[in-house]
Amino acid sequence: MSVHRKQEVKRITTHQLQEMKNRGEKIAMLTAYDYSMARIIDGAGMDVILVGDSASNVMAGNETTLPITLDQMIYHATSVVKAVKRALVVVDIPFGYYQGSSGEALRSSIRIMKESGAHAVKMEGGSEVKDSVLRILSAGVPVMGHLGLTPQSIYKFGTYSVRAREEGEASKLLDDAKLLEECGCFGLVLEKIPAELAKKVSQNLKIPVIGIGAGPDVDGQVLVMQDMLGITNEFKPRFLRRYADLHGMITGAVNKYVGDVKAKSFPNEEEKY
Repeated sequence: MSVHRKQEVKRITTHQLQEMKNRGEKIAMLTAYDYSMARIIDGAGMDVILVGDSASNVMAGNETTLPITLDQMIYHATSVVKAVKRALVVVDIPFGYYQGSSGEALRSSIRIMKESGAHAVKMEGGSEVKDSVLRILSAGVPVMGHLGLTPQSIYKFGTYSVRAREEGEASKLLDDAKLLEECGCFGLVLEKIPAELAKKVSQNLKIPVIGIGAGPDVDGQVLVMQDMLGITNEFKPRFLRRYADLHGMITGAVNKYVGDVKAKSFPNEEEKY
């Protein structure tokens, strides 16, 4: 009698992401914040799942990413990690939990890793967070960088418009990218910068570069799940491609449910005990 063994799911690691860049295979990355959606996304073949501080916007309804706390991020990350069998899970360190000192950054990272079981952390900034990046890496925690539009600095910039259009800022971004690689970051997110600059960064770095609004010539792409699935419908940046209209589908389904309850057609004979 032949025994059919269930094929084991190969866990994505930072090393595998590096190999993907080396052979020219694009990396797919998407956000998730809860068990049910993370399970679907992971099962669909996602390479990296980001537990983003965008949870502050799409889950908690805040105007910016700033209000979300470390405890809240750990809660979301814990829920996601329980669901994931394949993807690498990266968690944003929220605003206010790494800018103060490298010691605080290390404590925040260790809490995320120990309490959620996540695989890596992500933090915004370049040279200004160098000491924190090095301190976290010294503890064996993988770090992903984030340059370009850094939403935690929204009040500094005063706008969500494209970053690094001018030569000075573009030059600093390239220098910061190289610095993060030299520090030991395993990857880098570039948000909302000119496509040509993003291409240059990707070509100049050995580590994978993931773009959001950074054109096609990077090593992978990341989107916010609620935006990509059309759950949010008021956010319409140029870089966003909607792969579904769940806002419309869910609204229709809920309307139908309400109508059936009001009409006394739910539950029917087959749906009662």
